[in-house]
Order: sequence, then C-alpha cells, then structure tokens
Amino acid sequence: MPIREAPPRPEPRIAELHADGLTWIHIDGPTTEEAMLLADRFGWHPLDIEDVLSKRQRPKIDEYADEGYLFVVLHFPVYDKTIQRLNAGELDAFIGQDYLVTLPAVELLPVTRLFRRCEEDADLRAQLFSKGSGRLLYEVLDDLFDYCFPILDKIGHKLDSLEDALFEERAEDVVRDISNVKQEIISYRKIIKPERSTLRLLERRVERFLPEELELYFDDIVDASERIWDMLDNYKEVVEALEDTNESVISHRQNRILLVLTLVSVILLPLTLITGLFGMNVRFPGFGTARAFWIICGSMIAISVSLIAFFRAKRWF
Repeated sequence: MPIREAPPRPEPRIAELHADGLTWIHIDGPTTEEAMLLADRFGWHPLDIEDVLSKRQRPKIDEYADEGYLFVVLHFPVYDKTIQRLNAGELDAFIGQDYLVTLPAVELLPVTRLFRRCEEDADLRAQLFSKGSGRLLYEVLDDLFDYCFPILDKIGHKLDSLEDALFEERAEDVVRDISNVKQEIISYRKIIKPERSTLRLLERRVERFLPEELELYFDDIVDASERIWDMLDNYKEVVEALEDTNESVISHRQNRILLVLTLVSVILLPLTLITGLFGMNVRFPGFGTARAFWIICGSMIAISVSLIAFFRAKRWF
C-alpha cells in the first residue's frame, strides 16, 4: 500500500512593512501558529494570545508597562452576507514603541486598503511611519471610523424610504422592512456602546506612543464614536416612531374595515327581516301579484337609502 505524503504545512502569512525604525504587521484571522510566532518575537503575554484566538472579546485595553506595549480590542460593524445582518468585526492590535501589529478576526477593508497603500507608496509609508506607532494606529482607527459613517447613511436612507412608503403602500408590507432596520440599529448600538469608554481609555494610554504635538489626535476618534452614537440614538427614536405610526395606520385601516362591515350588516338587517316576513307561506294583501312584489322591493330600496342618508348625516363614513 503506497505511503501518502503528508500535505505541507502552510507558511505563516506574516505581512510586514518597515520604515523609520517602525514595523507594521497585519494578518487577517491569524492562526494559532502565526499568533505564537509573533508572541515569541515581541514577548506578549499568553493571555493576550488566548484573547486573539478566542474571537469573543469585549472592547478593552490591557497595558503592560514593563513589557512596553498595549493590547487593544475594538469592534467595528461588518455586514455579514450569510445572515444579511450587521455583525461585529473584531480588531486586535498590539502597539509598542517600534511596532504596530493589527490582527482582525475577519477582514476589515479599511485596514487592508491602508496596508496596501503603504506597501505600494513609499512616500506615504515614510510619512506615516515617521511619526511613531501611535500615529499609525490613529490612521488605522480613523479609516475604520470613516468606514462606519456610510453604513449609518444607508440606515438613514432606509428610514427615509420607510417614511415615504408608510402611507403609500400596504402598512402590513412595511412591518418587515421596519423590523429589519430596527435590527440593524440594535446591532450597531451593541457594537458601539461598550466601545465608547474603551476609546476614552485608549486616548489616555496611547499618549506615550505619540509625539507631544499629536496627543490631541485620538480626541478626534472619541468625537467620531460620539457622533455615531448620537446618530444611532436619533435613528432609534425615528424607527420607534415609524413603528408606532405604522401600527396606528394598520389599526385605523382595520377600524375602517370594521365600520364598513358593520354598516353593511345594519343595512341588511331590516331587509332580511322584510324578506323573512314576506317569504313565509302566509297570504297577505296582493299575495301572488307582481304589484305586491314591486311594492316590497321599493320599500326595501327606500329603507336602504334612508339608512345610508342617516349614516351620512352622522358622518359615520
């Protein structure tokens, strides 16, 4: 029996850039082997590696003053096509005096694009790397938060469309769309809410990796997160108002339908009584003559018209 050769182990995908004494390493979804190689190289704590590989971490900042690095966990919205919902994309980052390592659990396009731009443009790489690891981390986070606003704009556009469609289409058809938008807002809020305090903490902890004149840069990141939260709060109020309005529209239409059915029943009630009386096998004046038939029909029409006129006068419809 032929002996099968074991498939070769995949090489670690450690992509790195160097300039001005600074190293940037970026890996999407790092494997255990890749994470351990980097931990041995930079001297990271084993618990941080567990956090990188667990994929289920809340936003946090771990500072290791003796080892001289920060471990940062942040979340950003990513559209998951498999479930067609917004999901949290985790970014794990290690920042030291002469390096920045970004390890997103899933691909975050702004980080990938910035890394490729620095790889292809030596001038841009020199410009960003020359200001230290803190400034490079700021550029990464700034691109990520800029990427958040188009997602918010799409949610706002959906709310505008729902507002226009609320009275133009069947309200029952709008319920599903309102539910989908509400779910997106809830998912977005779950991502941003725990991150706000983490970013304020990062603003204070990252100062030692920044030149003095750049210390205010991370305040811009905090402001961006606060703007996103304010917009989400506004969208939450709007979608709840649309939901209440839609329920009122449905209730109003149901009441109108019940009113029409009730009026029809009231009009038919005396007509049914008349046909029941004269349908009995009992002789009455004009029994069996065409003249009696037309008198009964005329009376029924007169009663119907009178009832309709009465309802109109009462403004019941």
